[in-house]
Amino acid sequence: MISKRLEQLSSFIAMDVLERAQQMERAGHSIIHLEVGEPDFNTPEAIKKSAMEALTAGQTHYTHSLGAPELREAICGHYERTYGVKDLDPEQVIVTSGTSPAFLVAMGAFLEHGDEVILSNPHYSCHPNFVRFLEAVPVMVPVYEQDGFQYRFQSIKAAITSRTRAILINSPANPTGNLLDAARMAEISDTGKMLLSDEIYHGLVYEGRAHSALEFTRNCIVFNGFSKLFAMTGWRLGYMIVPKPMVGTIRKMVQNFFICANSLSQAAGCTALKDPTVAQDIATMVATYDERRKYMVARLRQMGFGITVEPTGAFYVFANARRFTDDSYAFAFEVLENARVGITPGVDFGSNGEGYVRFTYANSLDNIRQGLDRLQGYLENRGGKI
Repeated sequence: MISKRLEQLSSFIAMDVLERAQQMERAGHSIIHLEVGEPDFNTPEAIKKSAMEALTAGQTHYTHSLGAPELREAICGHYERTYGVKDLDPEQVIVTSGTSPAFLVAMGAFLEHGDEVILSNPHYSCHPNFVRFLEAVPVMVPVYEQDGFQYRFQSIKAAITSRTRAILINSPANPTGNLLDAARMAEISDTGKMLLSDEIYHGLVYEGRAHSALEFTRNCIVFNGFSKLFAMTGWRLGYMIVPKPMVGTIRKMVQNFFICANSLSQAAGCTALKDPTVAQDIATMVATYDERRKYMVARLRQMGFGITVEPTGAFYVFANARRFTDDSYAFAFEVLENARVGITPGVDFGSNGEGYVRFTYANSLDNIRQGLDRLQGYLENRGGKI
């Protein structure tokens, strides 16, 4: 018998698309992957070298349950240099095996049955599932293309009830690639509700600046990690920064459920934050992503997809596809089967994502060009709506 909490979880449709694409590849088809948000770059050499050195040195044992002290100190230094946040205590930093476990642990520390968490609609697919798994209630606040998918503060105020425990923000955002501006972040911080800030795409910003929630309030939990910016998805290394009163509770949860994060990944994380050659590698990656972003936005607009406000962060374009379809799920699989291009349906990201599709430019420019050529050729010959 399956628990009721699991029955409430939705599937991650981007992975459904990927798995079908991989099945087609095994059958001999050439597929261009524009569906999954994983950097195509290799992990920088200095990071890989440091992990090998740690392995040779025998750093293969448990670390502190909250994370290796030197890594937690490095994370505090990173937030001071990047955001001017000067008074963080390394004890507030909890290192985890990827950022997703951090969400479960953090939410598990303060959510009770029936509590509410406000999320944007559209949103990252897994965010509401974290809430549902803990038997709390995700409350969706629509955000709109014409606003660059920014929260409208009045909509947040209208959604707050006596059961509201937190408001979740994600900037730069998945799936939209847009940044939440400082004024809106300040307004949201002033509600007095716990702010859950998903900052995993920080550093991947091409115009403007991403702000950390810690610049506005300490009544927040910040989630970040190494997967996206440092091209370290397989290393499974994330972290959260929490208010001091929560540390003891979260420490107990980590000790019981995870013991600690991978020791070699933590050694690599220290190098990622400190080594100047890594910073140079990151700058090259960001410049390359920006080139791809500009190309993809221009091509999609040329094809008839709607992009009112250009995305300026992460590596996604959330494009209005209503010219072609009213069913983004069916459209994504139609494109995969006929054009041999993987894209993610907007409905994967909430009801307000219907009519959109997400493209990622975490692929080479040659592959992006080929994929968009295939898509354009298919759409020109297809005609009409499905």
